[in-house]
Amino acid sequence: MSADFKLEVLKRLQGAAGEPLSGQQLADTLAISRTAIWKHMNQLKEEGYVIETIRKKGYVLKKMPDIIDVAKIKASLQTTSFGHNIHYEEQLASTQPVAHQLAQEGAAEGTVVICEQQTAGKGRMLRPWVSEKGKGIWMSVILRPDVPTYKAPQFTLVAAVAVAKAIEDVVDVRPEIKWPNDLLINGYKCTGILTEMQAEPDRVNALIMGIGINVNHTMDDFPEELQTIATSLQMITQKEIDRATLIARILLYLEQYSATYVAEGFTHIKREWENYSCTLGNRIRVTTLREQFVGEAIEISEEGILSVRLDDGEVKRVYSADITLES
Repeated sequence: MSADFKLEVLKRLQGAAGEPLSGQQLADTLAISRTAIWKHMNQLKEEGYVIETIRKKGYVLKKMPDIIDVAKIKASLQTTSFGHNIHYEEQLASTQPVAHQLAQEGAAEGTVVICEQQTAGKGRMLRPWVSEKGKGIWMSVILRPDVPTYKAPQFTLVAAVAVAKAIEDVVDVRPEIKWPNDLLINGYKCTGILTEMQAEPDRVNALIMGIGINVNHTMDDFPEELQTIATSLQMITQKEIDRATLIARILLYLEQYSATYVAEGFTHIKREWENYSCTLGNRIRVTTLREQFVGEAIEISEEGILSVRLDDGEVKRVYSADITLES
């Protein structure tokens, strides 16, 4: 219950938008003692929140720390269910296996697994994902859409739109989506999305949506082999980004867009995806398990399949592949 009260105190400090809130007002609203309010304020200060006490007026929230704090995320949530259940660890090998286990145990849709650092983060095709401590967003979200299994791959595209819109809202930078699962800014990768499925033969039980975002990295945080292909939101904006605020906005759009997809299909989200795409209309190199070819990306289907026109006019439909944008 104490954590719940701390969350409520933080929500009200944020909602006051820099205006003082008296201890008595908070105590009356939450039906707890002023001593309890004082203790919660001190706890928030110990966690890095800068809270000024103005004599005879009350408390003012001056600055929030850049921490992945459950209370801080929940204080910014605008969702119906996503993010209401958060499993936080300071360090994990990867958030994906933990989310898989929780899903198998019956965790509700919208449950989030998040950590400050992954020691063995993975992207598509089991490639390592560098997950620097305290710098990025490393999380997995459990979705339970009532859809057949063949519709599961489109959720990667749905999530890409959700993350792109959240970044645009919070950071005021417009990412581009590289099919199927990367977000780029100025041609450099800042986000990867990995969708894994638990299913019956004809039904999805759960989707485990892994999202990794380079947020407050500097160039030195990346290993040398990534410095020519990766970027972070801070490197682009030259500003520190509040990760908890961004997480809350991602969860809002992920909830909205996944519900839209289940109810209405891919058509509306497809238009949004196309608006963010840096793939369509460009010449790309496609590498599948069986072949490699170059052509122009001309469209994605309602099923999220990419069509590529080769130089001889043949059109290939690409279901799963790595693609490289050709300059």
